[in-house]
Amino acid sequence: MDGGWRRTPAFERSVVTIGALTVLAVVLRRVDLVVLAAPFVLGTAIALSGRVPDPPRATLSASAAALLEGDTVTVTVTVTGAEPQPGDLPLDVVATAVRHGAGIQPPGWPSIAVRAAYAGRAALPVPGEPTELELTMSATRWGRVSIGPAELVASAAAGMYAAGPVVLSPLYVPVWPLRDGFSATDAVPRARGMVGAHRSRRIGAGTDIAEVRPFQLGDRLRGINWRVSLRTERLHVTSTVSDRDTDVALCLDTWQELRGAEVTSLDLAVRAAAAIGEHYLRAGDRVSMLDLGQPMRRVPAGAGRAHLVRILDVLLDARGDRTHDEARTALATADLPADGLVVVLSPLVGDEAFGAVARLARGGRPVVVVDTVPPDARPDEYDSWTLLAWRLWRLDRQNGIGRLAELGVPVVPWRGSGSLDEVLRDVTRAARAPRIAR
Repeated sequence: MDGGWRRTPAFERSVVTIGALTVLAVVLRRVDLVVLAAPFVLGTAIALSGRVPDPPRATLSASAAALLEGDTVTVTVTVTGAEPQPGDLPLDVVATAVRHGAGIQPPGWPSIAVRAAYAGRAALPVPGEPTELELTMSATRWGRVSIGPAELVASAAAGMYAAGPVVLSPLYVPVWPLRDGFSATDAVPRARGMVGAHRSRRIGAGTDIAEVRPFQLGDRLRGINWRVSLRTERLHVTSTVSDRDTDVALCLDTWQELRGAEVTSLDLAVRAAAAIGEHYLRAGDRVSMLDLGQPMRRVPAGAGRAHLVRILDVLLDARGDRTHDEARTALATADLPADGLVVVLSPLVGDEAFGAVARLARGGRPVVVVDTVPPDARPDEYDSWTLLAWRLWRLDRQNGIGRLAELGVPVVPWRGSGSLDEVLRDVTRAARAPRIAR
């Protein structure tokens, strides 16, 4: 332990008290003062009757390497000492204080902690055995939370000596955003590729029935519909539409962050992106992600479970209050799919956000905007004009949403599973409608 053992104020008080009573007894020739000093002398002698052991060592560990929002983790400070020798004094007590970030805290604390705090434990060690100081903490918000640093102190010789504090390096535990169990219909605007889980417009091998038609040269015999053939006395086959996959691009708007009572717009955006990405990746699609506030951190299109981990890893570093210049650069250099689905998760704050979505829509891409403004979002009342300004902003925002609707861009609030079903069907119909060549 750093610094080794040192004398405590209790040791100094005992020595000063014994010395003062002894001097007064000699000067004043009072035996009662000697009797009064006797307990102090006896207690100090018993406390210092052995050798102070070597300072203990400690390690900090957690019961889980990664968490989901709402999960609990056991943080353990393990204290070990050297093998006790004859004549060694036992340790009196060991205590630790573990610093934890705002995203993780002991159960029962306020749901939103804006500052870091300390949680402590103390125990009476058993000689020759490791002592474990355990604290239970709950993950309250996604992100990379820190557990620690932890400080450990120990005392021996009835509090006459103390060691520490020793500082243990912090642990960094990722807290994955809680996915809302999102599910949507398999309708996608423009399915492509050779295989996948979505229905396309092209006839081919698949599971969805397109039509029953007369047999033609080249049709497979296993496709013959015998019931219709016997009824019409002519061979008919059942044709199916091929199952295709699609590209889905998630654009996370971190330009502004609006706060509600329990969640922020960034919380809703991150959780929605995680849920939507997981849904389409499980369907076999390719998903890419772009953080408009951090244009250097993007995830190219990919598929599979490992790709979901890459997306979640980037989402953990999402932060609000970025500059609009970075956002313009990100959209200008973004490699978004021309025929895939673009999902913009945004609170739609400011003309820059509306302009970015409009540019995507004018490029011919199917675009869906997920509104991430918390339902209970309210500004802090600085004066009597605050609520009026808030109402005017809401009206201006509704006008912007109406202009996006004129461009064929639906804006839907995030409500978990089924949030995008209706708008996906509408976007799919629009994308499959015949276009006028110019």
